[in-house]
Amino acid sequence: MSIRFRFLVILLFIGLAGVFLSPTIKWYFFTPEDRAALANSSKEQIREYAKKQAAVDLEILTELVKVSPDELLADTYEFLISEAKRNYKLEERDIPGSWTVRSTLEGYSSANEVFSALEDYHREDIMGLKEMKNKILQLGLDISGGLSVTIEADAANLAERLGHEPSADELDEAIALAMTTLTSRIDKFGVTEPSIRKQANNQILIEVPGEVDQETVNSFLHGKGTLNFHIVNDDATATVQNIIRNNPGEVFENGRPSDDSLLPEDVIVLGVYKKDNYDVDVFSNYVAVSKEAGLDGSYLKSVDINRDSITNQPYIRFELEEAGGDIFFELTNNNIGKRLAIVMGDKIKDNPPTIQAGLRYSGVIEGFSESEAQGLSVVLKTAALPIDLNVIDEQAVGASLGSDAIQTGLWAMIFGFIAVIIFMLIWYRGAGLIATFALLLNFLFIMAILSTFKMTLTMTSIAGLILNVGMAVDANVIIFERIREELKSGKTRAAAVDAGFKKAFWTIMDANITTLIAAIFLSQLGKGPIQGFAVTLAVGIVSSLFTAIFVSKAIFTFGTDVLRKETISIGRRIK
Repeated sequence: MSIRFRFLVILLFIGLAGVFLSPTIKWYFFTPEDRAALANSSKEQIREYAKKQAAVDLEILTELVKVSPDELLADTYEFLISEAKRNYKLEERDIPGSWTVRSTLEGYSSANEVFSALEDYHREDIMGLKEMKNKILQLGLDISGGLSVTIEADAANLAERLGHEPSADELDEAIALAMTTLTSRIDKFGVTEPSIRKQANNQILIEVPGEVDQETVNSFLHGKGTLNFHIVNDDATATVQNIIRNNPGEVFENGRPSDDSLLPEDVIVLGVYKKDNYDVDVFSNYVAVSKEAGLDGSYLKSVDINRDSITNQPYIRFELEEAGGDIFFELTNNNIGKRLAIVMGDKIKDNPPTIQAGLRYSGVIEGFSESEAQGLSVVLKTAALPIDLNVIDEQAVGASLGSDAIQTGLWAMIFGFIAVIIFMLIWYRGAGLIATFALLLNFLFIMAILSTFKMTLTMTSIAGLILNVGMAVDANVIIFERIREELKSGKTRAAAVDAGFKKAFWTIMDANITTLIAAIFLSQLGKGPIQGFAVTLAVGIVSSLFTAIFVSKAIFTFGTDVLRKETISIGRRIK
């Protein structure tokens, strides 16, 4: 393997590490607290912020065009120029030589168009920050705090499912199964190391690290069967529209009008909701559907997320179990020409499509956002909750360790790292520099891998990192001692390096593979802090093998082949 190829591989991995770590670095070191708070807020709050900020900006620009119309447009509003320039070209007008406040605003047809451009800018700015936040290395509950949710198992619901009052053992078993399902769901939603504990009075305490909004909580608390199919009653829908025209304030509480006699007993009124630019459900209109679902979501087998090749909008392709396929075929075949409402919770997703033909085992649903579809897919794959769960308390919690303990732990890691470097430099001199460089690269790669897979960094994970520092140096020590033995026997630099790496290879592999096996088992069987420690350790072992064997060998070879060095600085009395 040529030295050029080795360095290209190293540079490639360093570049990838930089790309994968950049969101984490930007978020924790270059994102102001106020902007981070906005990115952590709900989509409704982001919408409110964007509209409010756009209104403020429009007012400023309106005042500026009155007072200083020929003033150059401030850099803050430079984003308005591209759309204004496009409008000038479409209207075949001369492009201004300089973009003043007046010439920029004249590129828009109305104040509403300027407002839309301002709102789009602020929305994309914060939503982009929110998207970046989803790619960062998360800090655990013990370091950064998080969300605490107390939920209560619904014993009445379990009795309804069983057909009799549950015994204490049956209730305990249902709660234990619910806890297992919740753990699986939370992990699949990208939130690692959840703390889930059973409390008194049939309650479960869930502690999730980091900023988690209510939408995410609802996603992993929902049970299977929340997606249902109902036939639309067009005659009843026409009656509903007539009711609204005569009484605009009609609420349709519990899906029925205030005058219950106006609609057949077997229909209910639900709202149709569409996604806006903020991925928030916005009410569109009311539709009357059959009270009983023609098919409930318990028959759904899989949900795949695809994108339309023309519009690039996400849509869901679902598959049904065999029994569900037969029911769905009968439902659709008997109602050709009617509309089919897809109901999630108590909302109809987008305008109900018209049934063109009988469908059996699969179909396509539009009107879901990608994140919503992803959530539905997770719920399906982790099975139904054996008992309904009700949220009775939800609150933010602080870091469990406290700032002093965290500071102490971080300083311990830093001092340990520095002490190892000093030892390597004193004992192995020039070779110690190579080990130090490999050690720094190892740390970079570990953090990049953890960030790529959105792992959660806790104090136990940091302990895994500290342990890995020692193991990474251990590999270098074995290699260096082998090289020293070869040099003492009279071999040249090139021969000593080559023999040293070859003879140390299997010793290093044996030691690290046995530790890696233990780490893999711990990561699979352990929970919470133990799992975090094991995952960090496993990632570190793989990374340290690469840096100790591949990177260090490349640097030694570079010194021999390119710099034409004939000696090695690898400790006292050894040259």
